Amino acid sequence: MSILAMILAGGKGERLHPLTIHRAKPAVPFGGIYRIIDFSLSNCINSGIRKIAVLPQYKSLSLDKHLRLAWNLFSGELDEYIISVPPQQRVGNKWYQGTADAIYQNIYMIEKDAPDHVLVLAGDHIYKMDYAEMFRFHQENKADATVAAIEIPKKSAAAFGIIEVDDDCRILDFEEKPKVPKSIPGRPELAFASMGIYLFNTKTLLEYLKSDALQETSHDFGKNIIPQMMKTARVCAYNFRDENKKEAKYWRDVGTIDAYWEANMDLVSVDPLLNLYDKAWPIRTYQSQNPPAKFVFAQEKKGGRLGIALDSIVAHGCIVSGGRVQNSVLSPNVRVNSYSEVHDSILMENVDIGRHSRIRRAIIDKDVVIPPETELGYNLEKDKQRYHVTPSGIIVIAKGTEISGK
Repeated sequence: MSILAMILAGGKGERLHPLTIHRAKPAVPFGGIYRIIDFSLSNCINSGIRKIAVLPQYKSLSLDKHLRLAWNLFSGELDEYIISVPPQQRVGNKWYQGTADAIYQNIYMIEKDAPDHVLVLAGDHIYKMDYAEMFRFHQENKADATVAAIEIPKKSAAAFGIIEVDDDCRILDFEEKPKVPKSIPGRPELAFASMGIYLFNTKTLLEYLKSDALQETSHDFGKNIIPQMMKTARVCAYNFRDENKKEAKYWRDVGTIDAYWEANMDLVSVDPLLNLYDKAWPIRTYQSQNPPAKFVFAQEKKGGRLGIALDSIVAHGCIVSGGRVQNSVLSPNVRVNSYSEVHDSILMENVDIGRHSRIRRAIIDKDVVIPPETELGYNLEKDKQRYHVTPSGIIVIAKGTEISGK
């Protein structure tokens, strides 16, 4: 299986501000200990793909550091690697202009490595997928290109790129956010949405990339490359097989604050849609050397301190010191001090919650110290004067913000 995986990690992530003020979207923490990109990278490793190029562009320091710490596990002697490839300006003096242009600007690397196939992935989606299964489908159908697709209700199709296929799974049409989406053959209530995952025969891919580079286009796979390929090449749709092993297929674009918060909150439910505890499909990440989580003070008298976390994820190094945490995600080295309450919130690394504070429906980024007696989420009009608040009422405090007090 000669495959080079190329992971697109260059988006600005503007809809995730302020979480992306200092980091690329794929480097945003998720689920307590992970980064978003860990899911695509883990899928590669679990699928047997060990040649991976990550293509960052904006604010890549945090992402590069994470790749070095968490993913330095490949052997050059075995001709395997993971590398970070920012814009090299080998074919011009511009940054990456689109998804297809990002691959085209690295055409020298593809030609030098000479893989039989190129797998193009997004670095900002949460899902589990065996790319080897997609590869087998690609070969069996003698495809020049294969697009991974997920079944969605037609009523939701207006938010996706929708693929029309024939009975042989060959793609007939590709339309962005259609008002009248095409159905899956034999399943009139469902449509195929593109997942932004593409597998190409290398020779075919390079041919179309070179042709597209000479034209005034968006240089985008969904808008340009795939529609052009459909005219002369065999392009197939692969029905996403979910390694998450749940009743409903799980694939999330956590590109907005609300979507990000909801995906994290799902993890603390009794039976989360995303299974992080499947030993057969591990999600790899970097974990620093921290002591176990600790919960202290259990005075039963009225008004006494009680260090407790209910229906929550609590990472290593956390200390819940006489405070109450419920329905929340705590990243490493968080401290919740006495008489404080944290509900429905995401606390990232090194956050410190002062005594007698009350936090609800908040995302607090790294290295933020919340002073004693602070309230967040109980008076949104007041919160809006100081912090970013989404229309649904999620409060976001940026990394390293200094909080002055009440």
